This record gives sequence, structure tokens and C-alpha cells, in this order.
Amino acid sequence: VQLVESGGGSVQSGGSLRLSCAALGYPQSIYCMGWFRQAPGKEREGVAIIDYDGTPSYADSVKGRFTISQDNAKNTLYLQMNSLKPEDTAMYYCAATYTRGLCTVVAASTSRFGYWGQGTRLTVSS
Repeated sequence: VQLVESGGGSVQSGGSLRLSCAALGYPQSIYCMGWFRQAPGKEREGVAIIDYDGTPSYADSVKGRFTISQDNAKNTLYLQMNSLKPEDTAMYYCAATYTRGLCTVVAASTSRFGYWGQGTRLTVSS
């Protein structure tokens, strides 16, 4: 499967933005999909993950502000981001795995995800 992100950009603190990730090729049987982010000088971290039946999981830092969703008919994953903060500034990556297991931000490490998009940048200014 090939993952293609879009929707990044620059926004002021408190603003909103929606990221999209199109899964091309063979999206069937994907077990988990998720959004990760990497800020300069920091490790890549999980932001939100959703499993095959639509159950979401969020990092504590984005709970109540971000919403992950998927449109199976369009093979597209979304991340709606509201109340954005400067600390949300990062490169955001879409990822997918066919490997069974827990699909939570805490349990699903980056190493479990074998398919990654090219990333889309988000900059939040204060």
C-alpha cells in the first residue's frame, strides 16, 4: 500500500486544520492506521491511531483536540486538529500496519508500522 498525505500548512494558535491520508494500492486488510509526528530534534511519536473496526486512540497531549477518522469507501484516513498550539508544530506522517495487535498509541510503536507516507508539515504560530 502507498500512503499519500495532504492538508498540512501554517495556522495560528487556536486554529484548525484537517490532514488527509489516501491509501493507494492494497488498503484492504490493514489492521491499524495512524498519525505520527516528529518535531525538530525530537523522536517520532504517535498522535492518534485507529484500528480496523474504527476504534480510536489518542496521545494525552491531543485528547479532546484531535479526532482521527477513516472513510473506508474512499480509503482515506483523516486527522481533524482543533485548538492547535505551537507545540503541535511538526512533520506529520500517516502510517499503516497489517500486523495484528493492540492499536493504541501506547501499545503500537513506530517499528510496528511498515508503511509510511512522505509527511506533511504543520506549523502553528503563536
